[in-house]
Amino acid sequence: MPSFRLAAATYSPRREGTHRCGECLFKKVIGVEKGGRLSKSERFKIIHELSDKHSVYKLCLFADVSRMGFYKWKKRRTRPLTEREKKNQEIARLLREAYFQEKGRQGYRQLKILLQKQHALKINHKRVRRLLNQMGLHAKPRRKKFKKYDQENRYAKNLLARDFTAKKPGEKLCIDITYVYAGSKRYYLCAIIDLFNKEIIAYHLSSQNDTELVLETLKKAEKKRDLKGATLHSDQGHQFTSHKYANTVLGYQMIRSMSRRGNCWDNAPIECFFSHFKTEGHWLDRPRNLSQLVSSVDEYMRYYHFRRYQKELGFKTPLEFYREAV
Repeated sequence: MPSFRLAAATYSPRREGTHRCGECLFKKVIGVEKGGRLSKSERFKIIHELSDKHSVYKLCLFADVSRMGFYKWKKRRTRPLTEREKKNQEIARLLREAYFQEKGRQGYRQLKILLQKQHALKINHKRVRRLLNQMGLHAKPRRKKFKKYDQENRYAKNLLARDFTAKKPGEKLCIDITYVYAGSKRYYLCAIIDLFNKEIIAYHLSSQNDTELVLETLKKAEKKRDLKGATLHSDQGHQFTSHKYANTVLGYQMIRSMSRRGNCWDNAPIECFFSHFKTEGHWLDRPRNLSQLVSSVDEYMRYYHFRRYQKELGFKTPLEFYREAV
């Protein structure tokens, strides 16, 4: 349906000599735009006022209402009001007064309580909401407050750009978190992979998926590799966009890199490792408690580093490739 303003600009009267009435219709519609949305009943009243000189079809089209609805409204006007309709009119009047008195700040629940206290009315909140909707009166929504972060410190550029090759150990690292189970309880595994030889240089288990899990993993990595100058790549998870994580990485003199939002392929090496870990280890062992989970993770790490040969490494294990290179 065309908007009120567009319809007012394009509407042409049915008969000649009705230009003045057309201007009246235009002014009514512009008044609506300035003062708020008219209810259907109010639009039906305008259509009724102008129906002698304008086509009801075009007026209904203009006002975004159906002709059937208009004629039903017109029919109801000719019969006496029922007691319920009289009651609704009185409640609507009180609601409108209270709404503007409170500057539109109160919703239908608050207005219901207001009428009950001020006028001793027993009224259902659904009835109040329906009458307010019919009058086009709605509470002004509160604006959500968003915390402002230093975007430069919170996010980092995608420095890897899917170049997962490294010329020396500790040059490029990828970090991520995945979930694992011990029985029905969920735990979280954080791991860091060195892209030089696909070695998992550090990993840590926790019951909490938080920044501390990542920081503990970094502490272990610092004991295994010289992290100075290394590029550490992650996704944009909340653990990796925290100021605490950023400051820790800076303290290790590392360079942060981040995947684009919602793009797992930018962090493919660690995602691939987690996939192998689950299909070749975790889902096969199915640990039932934390002790079994720790043993399962440690066992797979030994298998991965000492017995799992990789085509990308010339059919060598990560540790074999590392020893020969160093």
